[in-house]
Amino acid sequence: MDTERIASHPLFRRLSFERRCLGSILAVTMAGVYFSYILTVAFRPGLLGIPINEGAVLTWGVVAGAALLSFGFLLTAIYVVVANTRLDALSQRLQEDLL
Repeated sequence: MDTERIASHPLFRRLSFERRCLGSILAVTMAGVYFSYILTVAFRPGLLGIPINEGAVLTWGVVAGAALLSFGFLLTAIYVVVANTRLDALSQRLQEDLL
């Protein structure tokens, strides 16, 4: 296949743009949430050491850490759903146009 023909195709450009935007948005979102957690650990660790209920062993730090992990899985699921619907459809249309 001719790489210049593929690179100049409007569908390829659209697919590249959407994939890059999606990845960037999800990466920046995850980095922002993660660094917020790390900065809280660094500068206000007392906030994360507060128990959830009076006399409870579980603290807000554990909950925030579990939420951070869950948020990563959620962003991964979002990427998979978008990739399997929108991006795969664009890729299929591009393949059909190029053949």
